[in-house]
This record gives sequence, C-alpha cells and structure tokens, in this order.
Amino acid sequence: MQVVVAGALCIAMTARFGLTPPEVFALPAFAYFAVVAVAVSAADIRSHRIPNRIVYPSYAVSTALIAVASLGGGWAFVRAVAGAAALFAVYLLLAWAVPQGLGFGDVKLAGLIGLHLAWLGWGDLIAGTLLAFLLGGIHAIVLLVLGRAGRGTRIAFGPWMLAGAVGTILLGTSPLVPGS
Repeated sequence: MQVVVAGALCIAMTARFGLTPPEVFALPAFAYFAVVAVAVSAADIRSHRIPNRIVYPSYAVSTALIAVASLGGGWAFVRAVAGAAALFAVYLLLAWAVPQGLGFGDVKLAGLIGLHLAWLGWGDLIAGTLLAFLLGGIHAIVLLVLGRAGRGTRIAFGPWMLAGAVGTILLGTSPLVPGS
C-alpha cells in the first residue's frame, strides 16, 4: 500500500511541477519528499516513532536536491534553509513547552518539512504548518468523540505534519520557480 500511495504522490508532484524547465528541476526534490513522507508516516502510525534512519539522510539528500532546484532562483535556497531552521526552532520550543504533546521526532521532521515549504515561499511554510495542526486537531477530536481516544492517548502527529506539507505543496498557489 505504501508503494501505491508513494507512486500516486509522485504522479501528483509531476502534475504540479510539470516536465518542462525550469519547474522540472524542482521535481526530484519534491518527489523524494513525497516518498519520504509516506515512509515516515507509516512508521510513525505503526510505532509512534519517526525513524532517524530515514530523516537524517533525508536532510542531506533534500538539501542537495533543493540546491539544484534553486539554481537561478535567487534567494530560494537561502530561504529554504532559513525556513528549515525556523520550523525546527518553533517545534523545538513547542516540545519544550509541552513535552507530552510533541516528541523530538516531530522536531527533527519539522526542519525537513520547513526546507521544502520555505523553498516555495514563506506563505507556504505558514500554510503547511497551520494545516498540519488543523488536520491533527480534527483527527484528535474525531477520536475523542468516537471514544477511541482519551486525554492521555498518544496520537502520531508526524503524518499530519506531512499531510499538511504535501497538501500545501500540491494545492499551493506559489510560483514553482522562486522569484518568478
């Protein structure tokens, strides 16, 4: 099932970014992100852990792919790195403020998400972050209403972070070539 979902997301990313220059240069970064999103979501749902063996190498791969996508894009790469650092910092503060609410896996994942969303623009970074909390909150409320969760129930948030990011990437209105 993961392969089918990852394939569908890669097709959706191809439809979003297209196959013509200059947008096509961003496609590898975002297709890779889609595959990582599926793998991390499945792991987090299954074990409530975000695997370092996926997230850590993804920083290196994604940074390289975003750098290539940024060639000729002005300050897009700098904005992407700044967005990664900013979202990492926001999640780190949230994890410190409410330790039972977020785990450090979510914090590590936030930087990777910030890298991709900020490459598209600051508005996408904000929208993807807010969408994650909206989707996660709706999911939690539904579970509470149905009696399938209580106040102390652990709910994986990584999939909602990734759903917010992927949804924003696919449905966003930012130009696909930063600076255009």
